[in-house]
Amino acid sequence: MKQTLAAFTAKTPKTTRMFTNKALGKLIVPLVVEQVLVMLIGMIDTIMVSFAGEAAISGVALVDMINNLFITVLASLATGGAVIVSQYLGSKNKVEADLGASQLILSATLAGTGIGVFCLVFRQPMLTLFYGGVEADVMEACAVYFLFTLCSFPFLGLYNAGTAIFRSMQKTGTTMVVSLFMNILNLVGNYLGVFVFQMGVAGVAIPTLVSRMAGAFLIFTLTLRPGQPVQVRCPYVLSWQGAMQRRLFRIAVPNGIENGLFMLGKVLVTSIVALFGTTQIAANGVSNSLNTIAILIVNAINLAIVTVVGQCVGARELEQARAYTKKLMKISYVATAALSLLVWAILPLLLRLYDMSEATYTLTFRLILIHNALALALHPTSFNLANAIRAAGDVRYTMWVGIASMLVFRLGCAFLFGIGLGWGIYGVWLAMGADWLGRSIAFLLRYHSGKWLRHRAI
Repeated sequence: MKQTLAAFTAKTPKTTRMFTNKALGKLIVPLVVEQVLVMLIGMIDTIMVSFAGEAAISGVALVDMINNLFITVLASLATGGAVIVSQYLGSKNKVEADLGASQLILSATLAGTGIGVFCLVFRQPMLTLFYGGVEADVMEACAVYFLFTLCSFPFLGLYNAGTAIFRSMQKTGTTMVVSLFMNILNLVGNYLGVFVFQMGVAGVAIPTLVSRMAGAFLIFTLTLRPGQPVQVRCPYVLSWQGAMQRRLFRIAVPNGIENGLFMLGKVLVTSIVALFGTTQIAANGVSNSLNTIAILIVNAINLAIVTVVGQCVGARELEQARAYTKKLMKISYVATAALSLLVWAILPLLLRLYDMSEATYTLTFRLILIHNALALALHPTSFNLANAIRAAGDVRYTMWVGIASMLVFRLGCAFLFGIGLGWGIYGVWLAMGADWLGRSIAFLLRYHSGKWLRHRAI
Protein backbone atom coordinates (compact mmCIF):
# COMPACT_ATOMS: atom_id res chain seq x y z
CA MET A 1 0.00 0.00 0.00
CA LYS A 2 2.89 2.32 -0.72
CA GLN A 3 1.57 3.49 -4.07
CA THR A 4 1.66 7.25 -4.37
CA LEU A 5 -1.04 9.43 -5.82
CA ALA A 6 1.21 10.33 -8.76
CA ALA A 7 1.86 6.69 -9.54
CA PHE A 8 -1.83 5.94 -9.23
CA THR A 9 -2.75 8.71 -11.64
CA ALA A 10 -0.03 7.90 -14.14
CA LYS A 11 -0.09 4.12 -14.21
CA THR A 12 -3.74 3.25 -13.75
CA PRO A 13 -5.72 3.33 -17.00
CA LYS A 14 -8.51 5.87 -16.87
CA THR A 15 -11.14 3.21 -17.52
CA THR A 16 -10.18 1.32 -14.34
CA ARG A 17 -10.33 4.33 -12.05
CA MET A 18 -13.49 4.38 -9.96
CA PHE A 19 -13.71 8.18 -9.96
CA THR A 20 -12.40 10.34 -12.79
CA ASN A 21 -11.66 14.00 -12.13
CA LYS A 22 -14.93 14.86 -13.86
CA ALA A 23 -16.85 12.46 -11.59
CA LEU A 24 -15.20 13.94 -8.52
CA GLY A 25 -16.13 17.42 -9.70
CA LYS A 26 -19.77 16.42 -10.23
CA LEU A 27 -19.79 14.96 -6.73
CA ILE A 28 -18.03 17.80 -4.89
CA VAL A 29 -19.23 21.00 -6.60
CA PRO A 30 -22.92 20.62 -5.59
CA LEU A 31 -21.78 19.81 -2.05
CA VAL A 32 -19.78 23.03 -2.00
CA VAL A 33 -22.85 24.96 -3.16
CA GLU A 34 -24.83 23.33 -0.35
CA GLN A 35 -22.20 24.38 2.18
CA VAL A 36 -22.31 27.93 0.84
CA LEU A 37 -26.08 27.96 1.27
CA VAL A 38 -25.83 26.64 4.82
CA MET A 39 -23.19 29.25 5.65
CA LEU A 40 -25.14 32.12 4.10
CA ILE A 41 -28.36 31.22 5.86
CA GLY A 42 -26.48 30.88 9.15
CA MET A 43 -24.97 34.32 8.63
CA ILE A 44 -28.28 35.85 7.60
CA ASP A 45 -30.05 34.29 10.59
CA THR A 46 -27.45 35.81 12.90
CA ILE A 47 -27.55 39.18 11.14
CA MET A 48 -31.35 39.33 11.29
CA VAL A 49 -31.62 38.31 14.91
CA SER A 50 -28.88 40.81 15.80
CA PHE A 51 -31.45 43.53 15.17
CA ALA A 52 -33.40 42.13 18.13
CA GLY A 53 -30.43 42.86 20.42
CA GLU A 54 -27.34 41.12 21.77
CA ALA A 55 -29.45 39.07 24.19
CA ALA A 56 -31.20 37.52 21.20
CA ILE A 57 -27.88 36.81 19.45
CA SER A 58 -26.55 35.22 22.62
CA GLY A 59 -29.68 33.10 23.13
CA VAL A 60 -29.59 31.73 19.58
CA ALA A 61 -25.84 31.05 19.78
CA LEU A 62 -26.15 29.19 23.09
CA VAL A 63 -29.11 27.04 21.99
CA ASP A 64 -27.45 26.25 18.69
CA MET A 65 -24.64 24.60 20.62
CA ILE A 66 -27.18 22.26 22.28
CA ASN A 67 -29.03 21.76 19.00
CA ASN A 68 -25.78 20.91 17.25
CA LEU A 69 -25.20 18.14 19.78
CA PHE A 70 -28.39 16.35 18.70
CA ILE A 71 -28.05 17.34 15.05
CA THR A 72 -24.60 15.75 15.07
CA VAL A 73 -26.03 12.49 16.42
CA LEU A 74 -28.60 12.45 13.62
CA ALA A 75 -25.93 13.28 11.04
CA SER A 76 -23.78 10.46 12.41
CA LEU A 77 -26.60 7.99 11.86
CA ALA A 78 -26.96 9.26 8.29
CA THR A 79 -23.20 8.91 7.78
CA GLY A 80 -23.38 5.32 9.00
CA GLY A 81 -26.08 4.64 6.45
CA ALA A 82 -24.05 6.34 3.72
CA VAL A 83 -21.07 4.09 4.49
CA ILE A 84 -23.21 0.95 4.23
CA VAL A 85 -25.04 2.04 1.07
CA SER A 86 -21.79 3.21 -0.58
CA GLN A 87 -20.04 -0.08 0.12
CA TYR A 88 -22.98 -2.06 -1.27
CA LEU A 89 -22.94 0.11 -4.38
CA GLY A 90 -19.20 -0.51 -4.73
CA SER A 91 -19.82 -4.26 -4.52
CA LYS A 92 -22.67 -3.99 -7.11
CA ASN A 93 -25.30 -5.35 -4.67
CA LYS A 94 -28.37 -3.23 -5.46
CA VAL A 95 -30.83 -5.34 -3.45
CA GLU A 96 -28.93 -4.81 -0.21
CA ALA A 97 -28.29 -1.16 -1.08
CA ASP A 98 -32.05 -0.58 -1.45
CA LEU A 99 -32.72 -2.36 1.83
CA GLY A 100 -30.01 -0.41 3.64
CA ALA A 101 -31.32 2.92 2.33
CA SER A 102 -34.90 2.09 3.33
CA GLN A 103 -33.88 1.02 6.82
CA LEU A 104 -31.82 4.19 7.19
CA ILE A 105 -34.97 6.24 6.51
CA LEU A 106 -36.79 4.32 9.25
CA SER A 107 -34.10 4.48 11.92
CA ALA A 108 -33.19 8.13 11.27
CA THR A 109 -36.81 9.27 11.53
CA LEU A 110 -37.36 7.29 14.73
CA ALA A 111 -34.14 8.67 16.20
CA GLY A 112 -35.12 12.25 15.36
CA THR A 113 -38.53 11.74 16.95
CA GLY A 114 -37.00 10.28 20.10
CA ILE A 115 -34.52 13.14 20.42
CA GLY A 116 -37.28 15.71 19.86
CA VAL A 117 -39.42 14.21 22.63
CA PHE A 118 -36.42 14.06 24.98
CA CYS A 119 -35.61 17.72 24.36
CA LEU A 120 -39.24 18.74 24.86
CA VAL A 121 -39.39 17.03 28.25
CA PHE A 122 -36.00 18.23 29.48
CA ARG A 123 -35.81 21.57 27.68
CA GLN A 124 -35.72 23.83 30.74
CA PRO A 125 -33.47 21.57 32.87
CA MET A 126 -30.91 21.41 30.05
CA LEU A 127 -30.89 25.18 29.63
CA THR A 128 -30.52 25.65 33.37
CA LEU A 129 -27.76 23.05 33.61
CA PHE A 130 -25.64 24.48 30.80
CA TYR A 131 -26.47 28.17 30.93
CA GLY A 132 -28.02 28.83 34.34
CA GLY A 133 -25.69 31.76 34.97
CA VAL A 134 -26.70 33.86 31.95
CA GLU A 135 -28.79 37.01 32.21
CA ALA A 136 -32.59 36.69 32.34
CA ASP A 137 -33.22 38.13 28.86
CA VAL A 138 -30.68 35.75 27.34
CA MET A 139 -32.34 32.77 29.06
CA GLU A 140 -35.75 33.86 27.77
CA ALA A 141 -34.39 33.97 24.21
CA CYS A 142 -32.86 30.51 24.71
CA ALA A 143 -36.19 29.04 25.85
CA VAL A 144 -38.15 30.40 22.87
CA TYR A 145 -35.60 29.38 20.26
CA PHE A 146 -35.13 25.88 21.69
CA LEU A 147 -38.87 25.17 21.79
CA PHE A 148 -39.38 25.64 18.06
CA THR A 149 -36.13 24.10 16.86
CA LEU A 150 -36.50 20.87 18.85
CA CYS A 151 -39.78 20.22 17.02
CA SER A 152 -37.80 20.02 13.77
CA PHE A 153 -35.62 17.06 14.79
CA PRO A 154 -37.87 14.27 13.39
CA PHE A 155 -37.91 16.04 10.02
CA LEU A 156 -34.19 16.72 10.17
CA GLY A 157 -33.53 13.02 10.77
CA LEU A 158 -35.55 12.13 7.67
CA TYR A 159 -33.88 14.87 5.62
CA ASN A 160 -30.36 13.78 6.64
CA ALA A 161 -31.13 10.18 5.72
CA GLY A 162 -32.44 11.19 2.30
CA THR A 163 -29.46 13.39 1.48
CA ALA A 164 -27.04 10.66 2.63
CA ILE A 165 -28.70 8.22 0.20
CA PHE A 166 -28.35 10.62 -2.72
CA ARG A 167 -24.72 11.34 -1.84
CA SER A 168 -24.05 7.60 -1.86
CA MET A 169 -25.43 7.53 -5.42
CA GLN A 170 -23.20 10.51 -6.36
CA LYS A 171 -26.38 12.50 -7.07
CA THR A 172 -25.36 15.55 -5.09
CA GLY A 173 -27.06 17.83 -7.61
CA THR A 174 -30.38 16.62 -6.20
CA THR A 175 -29.41 17.42 -2.63
CA MET A 176 -28.18 20.83 -3.76
CA VAL A 177 -31.56 21.71 -5.32
CA VAL A 178 -33.48 20.55 -2.25
CA SER A 179 -31.12 22.53 -0.02
CA LEU A 180 -31.64 25.61 -2.19
CA PHE A 181 -35.41 25.22 -1.84
CA MET A 182 -35.16 24.84 1.93
CA ASN A 183 -32.88 27.80 2.37
CA ILE A 184 -34.95 30.15 0.21
CA LEU A 185 -38.01 29.16 2.23
CA ASN A 186 -36.08 29.77 5.44
CA LEU A 187 -34.75 33.12 4.24
CA VAL A 188 -38.19 34.43 3.27
CA GLY A 189 -39.57 33.24 6.59
CA ASN A 190 -36.78 34.96 8.51
CA TYR A 191 -37.46 38.26 6.80
CA LEU A 192 -41.17 38.05 7.53
CA GLY A 193 -40.69 36.88 11.10
CA VAL A 194 -38.07 39.44 12.12
CA PHE A 195 -38.85 42.57 10.10
CA VAL A 196 -42.54 42.29 9.16
CA PHE A 197 -44.10 40.57 12.17
CA GLN A 198 -41.28 41.62 14.56
CA MET A 199 -41.31 38.28 16.38
CA GLY A 200 -37.69 38.46 17.56
CA VAL A 201 -36.08 35.08 18.20
CA ALA A 202 -39.26 33.23 17.22
CA GLY A 203 -39.05 34.95 13.85
CA VAL A 204 -35.97 32.90 12.92
CA ALA A 205 -36.94 29.72 14.81
CA ILE A 206 -40.32 29.09 13.15
CA PRO A 207 -38.97 29.32 9.58
CA THR A 208 -36.28 26.81 10.54
CA LEU A 209 -38.98 24.35 11.58
CA VAL A 210 -41.12 24.93 8.47
CA SER A 211 -38.19 24.68 6.03
CA ARG A 212 -36.96 21.42 7.57
CA MET A 213 -40.44 19.92 7.34
CA ALA A 214 -40.70 20.87 3.68
CA GLY A 215 -37.19 19.63 2.86
CA ALA A 216 -37.78 16.29 4.59
CA PHE A 217 -40.96 15.50 2.69
CA LEU A 218 -39.41 16.56 -0.62
CA ILE A 219 -36.22 14.51 -0.28
CA PHE A 220 -38.18 11.45 0.91
CA THR A 221 -40.46 11.65 -2.13
CA LEU A 222 -37.42 11.79 -4.41
CA THR A 223 -35.85 8.68 -2.83
CA LEU A 224 -38.92 6.67 -3.88
CA ARG A 225 -38.43 7.25 -7.61
CA PRO A 226 -37.77 4.03 -9.57
CA GLY A 227 -34.82 3.57 -11.90
CA GLN A 228 -32.19 5.04 -9.55
CA PRO A 229 -29.01 3.21 -8.44
CA VAL A 230 -30.64 3.09 -5.00
CA GLN A 231 -34.38 3.22 -4.45
CA VAL A 232 -36.14 3.48 -1.10
CA ARG A 233 -39.02 1.02 -0.91
CA CYS A 234 -41.98 1.67 1.39
CA PRO A 235 -42.42 -1.97 2.51
CA TYR A 236 -38.80 -1.92 3.73
CA VAL A 237 -39.33 1.43 5.46
CA LEU A 238 -42.37 0.15 7.34
CA SER A 239 -40.72 -3.06 8.61
CA TRP A 240 -37.81 -3.44 11.00
CA GLN A 241 -35.05 -5.54 9.41
CA GLY A 242 -32.84 -6.60 12.29
CA ALA A 243 -29.81 -7.80 10.34
CA MET A 244 -29.55 -4.61 8.27
CA GLN A 245 -30.17 -2.38 11.27
CA ARG A 246 -27.29 -4.12 13.07
CA ARG A 247 -25.00 -3.34 10.12
CA LEU A 248 -26.13 0.28 10.14
CA PHE A 249 -25.68 0.66 13.87
CA ARG A 250 -22.26 -1.01 13.88
CA ILE A 251 -21.13 2.06 11.96
CA ALA A 252 -23.58 4.65 13.29
CA VAL A 253 -23.31 3.97 17.03
CA PRO A 254 -19.54 4.49 17.43
CA ASN A 255 -19.77 7.41 15.02
CA GLY A 256 -22.71 8.85 16.95
CA ILE A 257 -20.99 8.38 20.31
CA GLU A 258 -17.84 10.06 19.06
CA ASN A 259 -19.54 13.02 17.41
CA GLY A 260 -22.21 13.32 20.09
CA LEU A 261 -19.61 13.51 22.85
CA PHE A 262 -17.56 15.87 20.70
CA MET A 263 -20.54 18.21 20.45
CA LEU A 264 -21.31 17.72 24.16
CA GLY A 265 -17.78 18.87 24.83
CA LYS A 266 -18.45 21.95 22.69
CA VAL A 267 -21.64 22.61 24.65
CA LEU A 268 -19.73 22.34 27.93
CA VAL A 269 -17.09 24.64 26.51
CA THR A 270 -19.84 27.08 25.54
CA SER A 271 -21.10 26.93 29.11
CA ILE A 272 -17.62 28.12 30.09
CA VAL A 273 -17.91 30.92 27.55
CA ALA A 274 -21.26 31.84 29.14
CA LEU A 275 -19.32 32.78 32.29
CA PHE A 276 -17.40 35.49 30.44
CA GLY A 277 -20.31 37.90 29.84
CA THR A 278 -22.62 38.93 27.00
CA THR A 279 -19.89 40.54 24.87
CA GLN A 280 -17.80 37.36 24.71
CA ILE A 281 -20.90 35.18 24.21
CA ALA A 282 -22.04 37.37 21.31
CA ALA A 283 -18.54 37.43 19.77
CA ASN A 284 -18.39 33.65 20.04
CA GLY A 285 -21.76 33.32 18.28
CA VAL A 286 -20.94 35.71 15.43
CA SER A 287 -17.50 34.11 14.99
CA ASN A 288 -19.06 30.67 14.68
CA SER A 289 -21.38 31.92 11.93
CA LEU A 290 -18.44 33.28 9.92
CA ASN A 291 -15.86 30.58 10.62
CA THR A 292 -17.52 28.23 8.17
CA ILE A 293 -16.31 30.33 5.23
CA ALA A 294 -12.71 29.15 5.50
CA ILE A 295 -13.70 25.48 5.82
CA LEU A 296 -16.43 25.37 3.16
CA ILE A 297 -14.49 23.01 0.92
CA VAL A 298 -13.31 20.87 3.83
CA ASN A 299 -16.91 20.38 4.93
CA ALA A 300 -18.01 19.46 1.40
CA ILE A 301 -15.17 16.96 1.08
CA ASN A 302 -16.11 15.51 4.48
CA LEU A 303 -19.32 14.37 2.81
CA ALA A 304 -17.81 13.39 -0.54
CA ILE A 305 -15.01 11.32 0.95
CA VAL A 306 -17.53 8.94 2.56
CA THR A 307 -18.96 8.10 -0.86
CA VAL A 308 -15.58 7.83 -2.57
CA VAL A 309 -13.77 5.74 0.03
CA GLY A 310 -16.90 3.71 0.83
CA GLN A 311 -17.35 2.64 -2.80
CA CYS A 312 -13.64 1.90 -3.22
CA VAL A 313 -13.60 -0.29 -0.11
CA GLY A 314 -16.85 -2.01 -1.16
CA ALA A 315 -15.20 -2.86 -4.49
CA ARG A 316 -12.04 -3.94 -2.62
CA GLU A 317 -10.01 -1.28 -4.44
CA LEU A 318 -7.93 -0.41 -1.38
CA GLU A 319 -5.12 1.31 -3.26
CA GLN A 320 -7.68 3.61 -4.85
CA ALA A 321 -9.17 4.37 -1.43
CA ARG A 322 -5.76 5.57 -0.24
CA ALA A 323 -5.05 7.54 -3.40
CA TYR A 324 -8.38 9.34 -3.43
CA THR A 325 -8.04 10.17 0.27
CA LYS A 326 -4.73 11.92 -0.45
CA LYS A 327 -6.15 13.70 -3.47
CA LEU A 328 -9.22 15.02 -1.69
CA MET A 329 -7.17 16.20 1.28
CA LYS A 330 -4.82 18.12 -1.00
CA ILE A 331 -7.84 19.87 -2.48
CA SER A 332 -8.97 20.73 1.06
CA TYR A 333 -5.65 22.30 2.00
CA VAL A 334 -5.43 24.44 -1.13
CA ALA A 335 -9.03 25.58 -0.79
CA THR A 336 -8.69 26.37 2.92
CA ALA A 337 -5.63 28.52 2.21
CA ALA A 338 -7.44 30.44 -0.53
CA LEU A 339 -10.61 30.97 1.50
CA SER A 340 -8.69 32.01 4.61
CA LEU A 341 -6.92 34.71 2.63
CA LEU A 342 -10.25 35.86 1.20
CA VAL A 343 -11.81 36.09 4.67
CA TRP A 344 -8.86 38.06 6.04
CA ALA A 345 -9.24 40.53 3.16
CA ILE A 346 -12.98 41.15 3.49
CA LEU A 347 -13.47 40.55 7.23
CA PRO A 348 -14.01 44.24 8.13
CA LEU A 349 -16.81 44.42 5.56
CA LEU A 350 -18.43 41.20 6.80
CA LEU A 351 -18.43 42.28 10.43
CA ARG A 352 -20.06 45.61 9.60
CA LEU A 353 -23.13 43.65 8.49
CA TYR A 354 -23.83 42.86 12.14
CA ASP A 355 -25.41 45.23 14.63
CA MET A 356 -22.89 44.85 17.47
CA SER A 357 -20.88 46.92 19.89
CA GLU A 358 -17.32 47.99 19.13
CA ALA A 359 -15.99 45.65 21.83
CA THR A 360 -17.83 42.69 20.29
CA TYR A 361 -16.59 43.68 16.83
CA THR A 362 -12.93 43.75 17.92
CA LEU A 363 -13.15 40.45 19.77
CA THR A 364 -14.93 38.73 16.88
CA PHE A 365 -12.28 39.95 14.44
CA ARG A 366 -9.49 38.42 16.50
CA LEU A 367 -11.30 35.11 17.07
CA ILE A 368 -11.85 34.60 13.34
CA LEU A 369 -8.16 35.23 12.62
CA ILE A 370 -7.22 32.61 15.24
CA HIS A 371 -9.70 30.08 13.84
CA ASN A 372 -8.57 30.43 10.24
CA ALA A 373 -4.89 30.08 11.10
CA LEU A 374 -5.62 26.86 13.02
CA ALA A 375 -7.97 25.55 10.31
CA LEU A 376 -5.35 26.07 7.61
CA ALA A 377 -2.88 23.91 9.52
CA LEU A 378 -5.08 21.21 11.04
CA HIS A 379 -8.67 21.01 9.80
CA PRO A 380 -8.29 18.56 6.85
CA THR A 381 -6.22 16.06 8.85
CA SER A 382 -8.57 16.37 11.79
CA PHE A 383 -11.81 15.88 9.86
CA ASN A 384 -11.31 14.76 6.22
CA LEU A 385 -8.94 12.00 7.28
CA ALA A 386 -11.27 10.92 10.07
CA ASN A 387 -14.17 10.53 7.63
CA ALA A 388 -12.04 8.50 5.22
CA ILE A 389 -11.17 6.12 8.05
CA ARG A 390 -14.85 5.89 9.04
CA ALA A 391 -15.92 5.23 5.46
CA ALA A 392 -13.65 2.18 5.41
CA GLY A 393 -15.48 0.87 8.50
CA ASP A 394 -12.80 1.63 11.11
CA VAL A 395 -15.22 3.53 13.34
CA ARG A 396 -14.06 2.32 16.76
CA TYR A 397 -10.64 3.88 16.34
CA THR A 398 -12.09 7.26 15.35
CA MET A 399 -14.53 7.01 18.27
CA TRP A 400 -11.85 6.51 20.92
CA VAL A 401 -9.60 9.16 19.43
CA GLY A 402 -12.48 11.64 19.32
CA ILE A 403 -13.52 10.96 22.91
CA ALA A 404 -9.99 11.17 24.31
CA SER A 405 -9.13 14.33 22.39
CA MET A 406 -12.37 16.02 23.43
CA LEU A 407 -11.87 15.24 27.12
CA VAL A 408 -8.16 16.04 27.32
CA PHE A 409 -7.82 18.93 24.88
CA ARG A 410 -11.17 20.50 23.95
CA LEU A 411 -12.62 20.42 27.47
CA GLY A 412 -9.56 20.08 29.71
CA CYS A 413 -7.56 22.82 28.01
CA ALA A 414 -10.62 25.08 27.88
CA PHE A 415 -10.83 24.95 31.67
CA LEU A 416 -7.07 25.35 32.03
CA PHE A 417 -6.58 28.17 29.53
CA GLY A 418 -9.95 29.92 29.79
CA ILE A 419 -10.53 29.85 33.56
CA GLY A 420 -7.33 28.62 35.22
CA LEU A 421 -4.97 30.94 33.36
CA GLY A 422 -7.59 33.65 32.95
CA TRP A 423 -7.32 33.89 29.16
CA GLY A 424 -11.11 33.93 28.72
CA ILE A 425 -12.50 33.29 25.25
CA TYR A 426 -8.99 33.25 23.74
CA GLY A 427 -8.06 30.29 25.92
CA VAL A 428 -11.19 28.42 24.83
CA TRP A 429 -10.32 28.87 21.16
CA LEU A 430 -6.72 27.80 21.69
CA ALA A 431 -8.10 24.65 23.34
CA MET A 432 -9.97 23.99 20.08
CA GLY A 433 -6.64 24.11 18.25
CA ALA A 434 -5.12 21.66 20.74
CA ASP A 435 -8.01 19.28 20.06
CA TRP A 436 -7.47 19.47 16.30
CA LEU A 437 -3.75 18.83 16.75
CA GLY A 438 -4.34 15.74 18.88
CA ARG A 439 -6.87 14.33 16.42
CA SER A 440 -4.60 15.04 13.44
CA ILE A 441 -1.65 13.17 14.94
CA ALA A 442 -3.77 10.14 15.85
CA PHE A 443 -5.47 9.91 12.44
CA LEU A 444 -2.23 10.36 10.50
CA LEU A 445 -0.67 7.50 12.45
CA ARG A 446 -3.67 5.27 11.71
CA TYR A 447 -3.69 6.18 8.02
CA HIS A 448 -0.01 5.41 7.50
CA SER A 449 -0.30 2.11 9.40
CA GLY A 450 -2.84 0.80 6.85
CA LYS A 451 -4.95 -0.78 9.63
CA TRP A 452 -7.96 1.38 8.76
CA LEU A 453 -8.46 -0.63 5.56
CA ARG A 454 -9.02 -3.90 7.44
CA HIS A 455 -12.49 -3.06 8.78
CA ARG A 456 -14.86 -3.45 5.83
CA ALA A 457 -18.46 -2.84 7.00
CA ILE A 458 -20.31 -5.37 4.77
